[in-house]
Amino acid sequence: MDLAADYIADVIVQFERIKAHGDKAVAQVSDDELTRVLDPESNSIAIIMRHVGGNLRSRFTDFLTTDGEKPTRHRDGEFELPSASRDAILDDWNNGFGCALAALRQLTPADVARHVHIRGERLSVIQALNRSMTHTASHVGQIVWLAKHLRSTNWKTLSIPRGQSEQFKPGPR
Repeated sequence: MDLAADYIADVIVQFERIKAHGDKAVAQVSDDELTRVLDPESNSIAIIMRHVGGNLRSRFTDFLTTDGEKPTRHRDGEFELPSASRDAILDDWNNGFGCALAALRQLTPADVARHVHIRGERLSVIQALNRSMTHTASHVGQIVWLAKHLRSTNWKTLSIPRGQSEQFKPGPR
């Protein structure tokens, strides 16, 4: 059993699941709903997607060799309402996840013992990966919540529908 290899494989699976949840939620909203802001302190789904894409690109470009906060990243700009099309927003999102998954697939078990830097802070690879996964999952949770709110009774659940949990319980062993 190689814990480091198993860890890397699981991080890849979890990032793929996180992205799939976001993709399924975004697919349910209209273009108007994609950019709708609920109140002045809220972010639209599109803004969250731009932020996630920018964050993942910054963190995972040259993951093991450069600081995870790249000088070319303009984080504050990620929180401005985009005038971009759905396709451009999806490109940002997919590019960020693509960058992360490509970097993750290049990691070796030996890399797990290394350290990286994010905004000058030294982190173990495990800490950096867990931090990124938690950050990304929390924002995808926001996307799912917003999409569910906006679609209301037209929402198609991403997991077990209400009232159907009992049928998914395992039987006796």
